[in-house]
Amino acid sequence: MSVADDFSQSPVGAIGRVTVPIPPNGPGEVLVAVRGGSEAYAAWADGPIGKDRRVIVVESVSARSVIVELLPS
Repeated sequence: MSVADDFSQSPVGAIGRVTVPIPPNGPGEVLVAVRGGSEAYAAWADGPIGKDRRVIVVESVSARSVIVELLPS
């Protein structure tokens, strides 16, 4: 796998929607548009984020876990 393949499969920078609320100290879940479809990821954030809020992925922790930030309304 090349570096380009790694980049094209990374969800970092992708916009997502919270499907399970993200609590202050644990994961929620986000649905992120990647690779021509949508995929669910466990998601952490600096603070709680409610269901159906739009977020951006700022870091990939593992293949199925990400850190997100709330997009401004």
